[in-house]
Amino acid sequence: MKVKIADEFRVLAKSKPEITLKEHIEDCLQIKEQLQQLLPNVAVPDKVKFWEMLRIAVIFHDLGKSHREFQKMLRNEKNAWNFQRHELFSLPFLLSLPLDEYQKEQLLFSIAGHHKDLDDLFKFVQDNYLSEKTNSLLIDLAPKEKSDFEKDFLKYADIKYIHTTLKSYGLYLSPYPKINIYELIRRFSNHNYTTFSPNFLCSLLLSGALKQCDHLASAGIRELHFLENSDFSFLYQYAHYIHQEKSSKTIGNVILNAPTGSGKTEAALLWLENQINHFGQGRVFYILPFTASINAMYERLNNDINAKIEKVGMVHGKLADYIEKKYENDASFQESEEKRKQLVNDFKTLVTPIKVVTPFQLLKYLFGLKGFEKGLFELSGSYLIFDEIHAYNPDVFAQIEVLLEFVTQQLGAKVHIMTATMPVFLRQKLEKAIGEHTFIQADDSLYKSFERHRVHVLDGLLRDSLSFIQEQLSKGNKTLVVCNTVAEAQYVYKNLSSEKKVLLHGSFNGEDRFDKEILVKEDDTQLLVGTQAIEVSLDIDFDVIFTESAPLDALIQRFGRVNRKRLKGICDCFVFRERNEKDSYIYTNEEVILRTIEALSSIEKQGGIIEEFALQKAIDYVYPEWNGETQLKYNQTLTYLRHAVFNELTPLKYNKENEDMFYEQFSGVKVLPISCLKEYAKRVEEYRFVKADSLLVQIHERRFIGMLKQGGIDKERLVFESKNTRKLLEKSCYVIKRKYCHERGLLMNEEDNVSEFCDL
Repeated sequence: MKVKIADEFRVLAKSKPEITLKEHIEDCLQIKEQLQQLLPNVAVPDKVKFWEMLRIAVIFHDLGKSHREFQKMLRNEKNAWNFQRHELFSLPFLLSLPLDEYQKEQLLFSIAGHHKDLDDLFKFVQDNYLSEKTNSLLIDLAPKEKSDFEKDFLKYADIKYIHTTLKSYGLYLSPYPKINIYELIRRFSNHNYTTFSPNFLCSLLLSGALKQCDHLASAGIRELHFLENSDFSFLYQYAHYIHQEKSSKTIGNVILNAPTGSGKTEAALLWLENQINHFGQGRVFYILPFTASINAMYERLNNDINAKIEKVGMVHGKLADYIEKKYENDASFQESEEKRKQLVNDFKTLVTPIKVVTPFQLLKYLFGLKGFEKGLFELSGSYLIFDEIHAYNPDVFAQIEVLLEFVTQQLGAKVHIMTATMPVFLRQKLEKAIGEHTFIQADDSLYKSFERHRVHVLDGLLRDSLSFIQEQLSKGNKTLVVCNTVAEAQYVYKNLSSEKKVLLHGSFNGEDRFDKEILVKEDDTQLLVGTQAIEVSLDIDFDVIFTESAPLDALIQRFGRVNRKRLKGICDCFVFRERNEKDSYIYTNEEVILRTIEALSSIEKQGGIIEEFALQKAIDYVYPEWNGETQLKYNQTLTYLRHAVFNELTPLKYNKENEDMFYEQFSGVKVLPISCLKEYAKRVEEYRFVKADSLLVQIHERRFIGMLKQGGIDKERLVFESKNTRKLLEKSCYVIKRKYCHERGLLMNEEDNVSEFCDL
């Protein structure tokens, strides 16, 4: 006997696996209750009304799925659903709820757009439903027959089920008003709830909150984690520096200036604990510029917090690679594709209270990329910790400036910005962006105790002094060599001898890069050669450094990897004055490099000891202000993004132009070295797609285009059989005809046509 669809236990929200609509509502409400505890500082004037509106939105958002034809479709029965939109059939129920016009408008808006962009939704309505203005001539010319939405609703809605369900939540409907779905969605599509609109924040955050509830519940997530005082207990194992103590007692925004290695991370976490105790819970974002430092910080925080449940996640472009590699020896993990997907999903969602991220993971919300409402809701009342903020170019700095303005002024976020070296003019821009704040400076005695480096400015190129570098290795010194280009790093590495040597740069595939980062952390590494990636690798400690010339702030970070723990007295830092021809592609501002060499030469003439407290003067000499092209780039980005955010950012609408601009910042293209092709094909055939993609190497877009035209890169199409349907599927990749080896990475100057790994 067939069970009636009207039976509340058989009205489905999903079919695979079967979840009833009532179960889905309950799951969403469970998430809503936790969000209310996790985000007590959501940036709306009336928080009580906001959370009650979210409760109603959750209950109503999927009621349209009770449509009898939709239920048949879920059960794979013959039906007349015809790919309609279930969210549209939820709206008439909401119109029948006795609410004030403000609440009703906000709820209709968020439910209508909880799946599709409102412009796309209106196009769907135009194409599928009659409007009151449609005349018979237009109907005749229509490409397909259009439906009368109101008649369809009254014909197929399971009214009895809806009334029974809503009654269980203490909600009662009045008679259904006449609804013109065409005019309703057209109005939402035409209306722009921009930043200066009175209802902007409620529209934005309610839409984001509803999407969070729906997506988290649909993903099977039932518990979101909190931060507790016990999670910060590791911070009290040692005595605090004065700047750490000040951070622990400061309420509100902070800019901290302290030497590299002086516990700035601990200072920020002490500040965080104090904010949570004062303001309450909020999601935490620890922001770093590069993947290597994000991976290291994620591992460090997880080890420090050491909770029974994982409270630290991370998000960056190579997350799937990292997880795959980290758990490659876990048989149960490798056998379960669902387990791998779930872990990646947990990292990206609201499950973990702390996320270690690149700034771009937050900046994409300002560009209005799809789903930005969810991200901005998570940022509401959040705590942001910016580390290594010096490491951004002018246009990225401008984006961060707008982000800080928006999250502090609009979303009520609190920020802790820390740096070892920042020009005064940049700090002033940040101060203006975040408004009221406390500036904390490490005390003079600490700066004095952190004197640990002696600088030497040498003539010539670094590659001309390899014999001198080899002498340092022969003396048993742990030696760090930093080059500005991958090719130069590969050359230096090949021509220096050491039993324990590692090369680290951006032209390794994800698999090898992960292994290199592990090796770098080992104490027995005698020689580390690399590029700028070394500037942000955490917790490595060498005896001496040889580096090509670079901007002063970058050099200070490189020096910070030497004598990091201050247990070796004064260690030598050698900087080479002359630049390689291709260095100008990496550091384009020649004046900054020249002023850096002048500043270091002045220090060398006075004995060479780098006095940490005097570095600010040197930084301000090197960076008096942006000018020329850098200032132009900064101004253009700042003007464009401020306009995009404060005048155009509209909930439930996605701007393709802004999306294109956001992704234009990433000029890399991933290619597969030809020697890896067989292994890549094998992994694809085994459905190990993440493992296959971990063999790809990123190269610059300009180089990619040039080599593609010259035949140095081919597009390869791999055909394989689907596991489930046995249909033939295709996966393509770009194959580069250059040698690759695990030790040195992609060798752009050495051609290769052999489809197997080489080990040089």
